[in-house]
Amino acid sequence: MSMLTPPGMGGKYRITGDKYPRMRRPRRRGRLVLGVVASVAALSLVGWGTLQLIDVFTGGGDKASAAGSGTDCAKKSGASPSPSAVPLPKPGQITVNVLNATPRGGLAKKTADELKKRGFRIGDVGNATAAYDKKVKGTAVLLGPSSALKTSLPVLGTQVASAETRTDTRKGAEVDLIIGNGFKTLSSKPVADKALAALAAPAPTTTGTKKTC
Repeated sequence: MSMLTPPGMGGKYRITGDKYPRMRRPRRRGRLVLGVVASVAALSLVGWGTLQLIDVFTGGGDKASAAGSGTDCAKKSGASPSPSAVPLPKPGQITVNVLNATPRGGLAKKTADELKKRGFRIGDVGNATAAYDKKVKGTAVLLGPSSALKTSLPVLGTQVASAETRTDTRKGAEVDLIIGNGFKTLSSKPVADKALAALAAPAPTTTGTKKTC
């Protein structure tokens, strides 16, 4: 076999035999890998940006905040006690004048004795003044100073059903129980005690669903 040198190869290769060597281009695997990685990164960024835009236009973050604030507000709603603005006096701190405005004799003393058994202090016992004598058609009139309107008078009122409450310009803290024509007897002690307990501990008021946040 003869030795041949292909033209244009500058004598770099010596070929023996009747076959030429294959000429391959340099492999570019490194560039291909970099291209794939760059493409994946670009797609990831595009996807993340799309999700952010969806949240902005749909208001996803606002819904979460609104749900959270609603829960906090719900926890603040409920019932709150409504205690009396002025503490009520006990029966032993109240002096009662028992006055009879009816034609029935001995009614004032009998009523005064029963009130004393229930813990009230007793002041004057006798007939009513001309302003009330035989002029009270109802059960009774509870009369006292304006300062007793929400203290002593309500406590005395637990002992007499359907009594009328009035105030005058007297000095001092004593109150009057003026017995009227419709009076038969004081409320039974169990009923009076129950009314007194309810007066001293009023039921709490409900605030409802008012938001405080």
